[in-house]
Amino acid sequence: MADFDAIVVGSGMSGGMSAKELTERGWKVLVLERGPEIIPERDYTDQLPPWQSPNLDNVAQAEIAEHYPKQYGGVAYAIKESTKHFWVKDDEHPYEEAPGTSYDWLRGYHTAGRSIMWSRQVYRLSDYDFEANQKENVAVDWPVRYADIKPWYEKVETFIGIAGSMENLPQLPDSVFQPAFELTDAEKSVKARIETTFQGRKVIPARVAHLTDATAEQRELGRSNCQARNQCHRGCTFKAYFSSLNATLPAAQRTGNLTMVHNAIVQSLEYDAVSNRVTGVRVIDAETNATRTYTARVLFLNASAIASAMILLQSTSEKYPNGLVNSSDQVGRNLMDHVSSGGAAGMLSGFENQIVYGRRPSGGIYIPRYANVTENDKPYTRGFGFQGGSSPLGNAGGQIAGIGRQFKESHRGTGPWRFNILAFGEQLPNPENRVTLHRTRRDKWGNPLALFHVTYGENEIRMQAEARKDAVAMLQAAGCTGITSSGSDLSKPGNRIHEMGSARMGRDPATSVLNGWCQAHDVPNLFITDGSFMTSSACQNPSLTYMAFSARAADYATTLMQQGAF
Repeated sequence: MADFDAIVVGSGMSGGMSAKELTERGWKVLVLERGPEIIPERDYTDQLPPWQSPNLDNVAQAEIAEHYPKQYGGVAYAIKESTKHFWVKDDEHPYEEAPGTSYDWLRGYHTAGRSIMWSRQVYRLSDYDFEANQKENVAVDWPVRYADIKPWYEKVETFIGIAGSMENLPQLPDSVFQPAFELTDAEKSVKARIETTFQGRKVIPARVAHLTDATAEQRELGRSNCQARNQCHRGCTFKAYFSSLNATLPAAQRTGNLTMVHNAIVQSLEYDAVSNRVTGVRVIDAETNATRTYTARVLFLNASAIASAMILLQSTSEKYPNGLVNSSDQVGRNLMDHVSSGGAAGMLSGFENQIVYGRRPSGGIYIPRYANVTENDKPYTRGFGFQGGSSPLGNAGGQIAGIGRQFKESHRGTGPWRFNILAFGEQLPNPENRVTLHRTRRDKWGNPLALFHVTYGENEIRMQAEARKDAVAMLQAAGCTGITSSGSDLSKPGNRIHEMGSARMGRDPATSVLNGWCQAHDVPNLFITDGSFMTSSACQNPSLTYMAFSARAADYATTLMQQGAF
């Protein structure tokens, strides 16, 4: 008899949602987290006074060079003396890059994973995204359409809480919203001028997973409204922004059906060829190196697109010598991220006497995709959305010289506002962009290192060059001065922290790993609902989609369980 009804590997964005949905349906669930436990009262630092953090909260350069060269290089804004414990040390968790590849694998190994550190922008995909591969004959067709996922978006959004505005845009469907964060007067001016000049473009409030009018269910979980302190990367003791630690894991815990084990590194999945089922997982304790096996009737793999692919590739057997559920040879392939570099910034005058309340968290404005939607004369396929915002020059994210009275008054001084936007573009799926297992190098627990082979294609390069021109043109139309555009170097693959696509879903088992329910074609009691299943990347931040597919898969697995399939 199995130890559990289900094992969920990973406790982050999708793992937490999988655990919540399964436990609420009566499943006995084990969640395995490869890192240590995060206890908010001990580990969150959003209440830490700035003067109590050494070096103005900066990490020493020698420490960065030794432990965080990749992590810090990718997210310097988020890795501080007070937050470095949320990020892995590169020297303890190394990986390799093939010639021609420079990849940023940015990670947090602990309870809730990167859902503690994410930037919390959430947008639905639309049929523009689900139909694009088929219409353009790219990769394989998604086996689902927007209508299939819409009710699951609604369910997830109602639970997690999203601040945003109704816009009725076909390429960016509206969510279940709580009140949006108000645009600044500078942003309202930019919005009016851009929308007047470019008829098919919209400037809207960023849609963010922050509570602004907490529901009764959210308050029952100890969550409260956002306090507009913008200390989010330190954790949130108000539980105002969504993370699995703030919401889905507590919801699973209150059912009485959740067991959670930390420091459990999953090395491989146990497979029984006679029944053609996964029977459990083999783990190694991160602290003691002791090994053990946990068994279950169903397995949800939510370790992240890269880690899940590596676990599958390590799970070899006579039937699957190249990795479990890899009969299509697609495990690890089609690795995607979003790509950036097309952006611009400028100064706005006329708002010198304007102030803002608090420090609005996570974004400001969003310009939804218009390329190949309302404007079809583009020298590239797919498109991008712009993220950005405004702030008074004196408060624009940097240190102002001075101490004491001089320092305080320099912050109070009037001046122009700075406005900036940056494009997040779609990366097309390419089977040669992949993660594999290094043939010889292993980590300190004996697991093969990840080896990345990832480059951008001509479409991504051309798209970002055009996005840069568009950004400058919009800021000119908005009345900005002193406009500077971003450089031509694209963001490194992985740097947007939206890795996806390594075990794509599709209609044909010969060309895909999963069906439309995130269920493995080859082994029916295995579900993969992290970013691995993504068949194309779209240009929207993907975490909301991971959670919607996770909830849908849990519901489907429950139906199959009730029918005796497991």
